[in-house]
Amino acid sequence: MTRKPPPPECFDLVVVGAGHAGSEAAMAASGLGLSTLLLTGNIDHIGQLSCNPAVGGLAKGHMVREIDALGGFMGIWADASGIQFRTLNTSKGPAVRSTRAQMDRATYQKTVSSSLFSRQNLWVRQATVEGIQVDNGRVCGVTTLLGETILARFVLLTTGTFLQGLIHVGLRNFSGGRFGDAACQGLSVTLRNLGLELGRLKTGTVPRLLRDSVDFDLLEPQPGDDPPPRFSFHGPGPCLPQVPCFVTWTNEATHETIRAGFDRSPLFQGVITGIGARYCPSIEDKVARFP
Repeated sequence: MTRKPPPPECFDLVVVGAGHAGSEAAMAASGLGLSTLLLTGNIDHIGQLSCNPAVGGLAKGHMVREIDALGGFMGIWADASGIQFRTLNTSKGPAVRSTRAQMDRATYQKTVSSSLFSRQNLWVRQATVEGIQVDNGRVCGVTTLLGETILARFVLLTTGTFLQGLIHVGLRNFSGGRFGDAACQGLSVTLRNLGLELGRLKTGTVPRLLRDSVDFDLLEPQPGDDPPPRFSFHGPGPCLPQVPCFVTWTNEATHETIRAGFDRSPLFQGVITGIGARYCPSIEDKVARFP
């Protein structure tokens, strides 16, 4: 790998956050020749698939291909990391079909990190941004938790769930950007002081199951497509060994168990006030809304 030159004293762009949006933005800006600095609170969690480790689906599959058509990298990263690819809605017309792929989480992270670290005009650093520097009404850089000032002509915030993030586990809650990562506190204060109005959104993450605790003989195998459909028109396409998913169903006993826990659900006890995903309700929300 070619050694990069020393970073400039003032970057063209600082990108805050190294998830899907931040990684794409950093690759795009650096590809246009802009000196770009990508800042992340944990360099080992670049490209972390925090919730369901999947790419695409009915709501997002078309967007992955649009990103690819515009020169983006998500489709290439997904093809290199996918362990099952399926076309959804095959019983309906082509206009409503979509590709979804389950990712190997570790491979996806490594693939994204490799692209970012090898990119010319792009520097990656671990730092928590606590403030935005403004001079005469114009952004001129950021301030980190350690008190360092980084100069930049432009600043792009792709902070995801980290701005004063709050994690709920039952009726308990604590500060966090996601499980295992600290929230970013000061940046929200800075944005308010700059006159911006903030809101709060909600997302839910299901518990992880220990693979060895599941009796797969009782489940219905759901193989992927053969050959697996690709997301990107530029890369080599899917290359990892493919594995099946497995299907199971809830029943009335499951629903009753869920209802019995409503008194311990922050969603139904007024603890959560954020706005949830419109078309992706949690299982207890489904049981309550569609008895």
